[in-house]
Amino acid sequence: MAGGESKAECDQRVARLWSRLGAKKKEHLDYNGLKKGLRKIDHPLKNADTMLQAIFRSVDTNGDGIIEYSEFRAFVDRAEQELWQLFKSIDRNQNGEIDKSELKAAFSKSGVTVSNSKLDEFFADVDTNQDGVITYPEWRDFLLFLSGYSSSDLHAVLSYYSATGNLNPEGDVHINDLQGLGTDHSFLRHYILAIRTFLHKFFPAHILTALLSSAHAETPQSAFARGPPVRDGELELEWLPIPRTVAMWMSFRYYEQKLTENTPQLGYFIAGGIAGAVSRTATAPLDRLKVYLIAKTGSPSPVVTAAKDGAPLKAAGRASRSLMDALNELWKAGGIRSLFAGNGLNVVKVMPESAIKFGAYESAKRAFARLEGHNDPKRLQPTSQFLSGGFGGMVAQCFVYPLDTLKFRMQCEVVEGGLKGNQLIAATARKVWNKNGIFGFFRGLPLGLIGMFPYAAIDLSTFEYLKRTLLARKAREHSCHEDDVPLSNFTTGAIGAISGGVSASVVYPLNVLRTRMQAQGTVLHPTTYNSVMDVARKTVQSEGIRGFYKGLTPNLLKVAPAVSISYVVYENSKRMLGLR
Repeated sequence: MAGGESKAECDQRVARLWSRLGAKKKEHLDYNGLKKGLRKIDHPLKNADTMLQAIFRSVDTNGDGIIEYSEFRAFVDRAEQELWQLFKSIDRNQNGEIDKSELKAAFSKSGVTVSNSKLDEFFADVDTNQDGVITYPEWRDFLLFLSGYSSSDLHAVLSYYSATGNLNPEGDVHINDLQGLGTDHSFLRHYILAIRTFLHKFFPAHILTALLSSAHAETPQSAFARGPPVRDGELELEWLPIPRTVAMWMSFRYYEQKLTENTPQLGYFIAGGIAGAVSRTATAPLDRLKVYLIAKTGSPSPVVTAAKDGAPLKAAGRASRSLMDALNELWKAGGIRSLFAGNGLNVVKVMPESAIKFGAYESAKRAFARLEGHNDPKRLQPTSQFLSGGFGGMVAQCFVYPLDTLKFRMQCEVVEGGLKGNQLIAATARKVWNKNGIFGFFRGLPLGLIGMFPYAAIDLSTFEYLKRTLLARKAREHSCHEDDVPLSNFTTGAIGAISGGVSASVVYPLNVLRTRMQAQGTVLHPTTYNSVMDVARKTVQSEGIRGFYKGLTPNLLKVAPAVSISYVVYENSKRMLGLR
């Protein structure tokens, strides 16, 4: 027999597996029974529905919709023989063990390109006792159902593992979507801790301790166990004779994990908020200058006239003078304080905007996962992922849009000798409310929402193109796989700054129209508009096509410092908070 096992030992092992799958008291398994059995032993295939259906059809040789023991035994014999041959071909020194170097060499020899991180992850999952080598029993137990899915070669092994090996105990694929926010997703655990404190106030400690210890003591374990098994409402529990109170406690623990699995740790969230606040404050004068230039309307500037006359150097000189003239006007309106007008509102919205965007993004991912029929947010198609991100951005913008409107209008009401600070904010808010009610705070919102998807599409495609190009070049230089090329956070941030600048420039006309809709009727922008078409028509009439790009220069100038400052502050904030 394969691996030096006797026939009697093999018979006993297969019979035990058949029994553990739930077929002890019956002679067959249907599809639901097989799936239930795999959940019972916490096998990685327990939630891989598509793959499991293919395996079931392979085992059910007569196609009657049930698996007899004879069919199961024939499948196991065939699968183990294929896995034994593959194991021997990888084990170069024939010592009955596969080390990481042998596995890497085998992948390379078969033409399979696999990154070091993927290889380490696969090796760690197969090496169940973590002794640094893979024995045949470990190899066999992990890949037993491989032959029912595809041919048993290293290409198939990698494909099989990619679909099952990354499943966590709750059935979700383990992908660090929140790489920049940290990988310890325990933000809501602070709230769960409050619930636990509440329970301890109303129930004796010895009862809760007994419940918790019972839950741990009676949790079934297996060679595939990576944590407590999932218990959803569709899974019968006749195989787990536990008290109802313990089951309720374990359900509580399950939903605790479901609440926290996709939520960034509070420390990383705070670090990101600090970085955003400092970055926006540092670049506030440039943002203020941009809004000032957008709000100022009139005949074509000397810059445009010089450009039309074919004098680019003269136009560039006048452009710089125009920026300086604008800064002088802002300074006259209130000195240094005028340059930072509205920054408080801009900073206040950082945290809620990020939180709302993240929550809406996660909700959208789950909704699209249901539409795709697999209920797994981590297996979304690229289109669904893109739409989820766009939806998250739209929801966040709807919630913080009144603050944006208030900020723009406040900036356009700053005049020499006028109101300042909180008094100006309050007066501006009252003016909007008295004139248009709640709807006055949402003027121009459709333009912002319309621009969300083209901005995201251009940003994403540009970012991916630049990143792929850089990775390919570095991979050629270092003769390694692209996944093994290290990219620092600063490099990634620089790529993001470039892609963001490109996408912002493309959709900038929508930004100009939206800002003018929000700022209409103010001291700096007294013109009023009836509709989006009205603001577009008046912009063309007074300033030509170039009016749609007023303020673009300071908008682009703030990109590089904003990224650099955010990176430095974020890293130092993490260090200050004791985060990795």
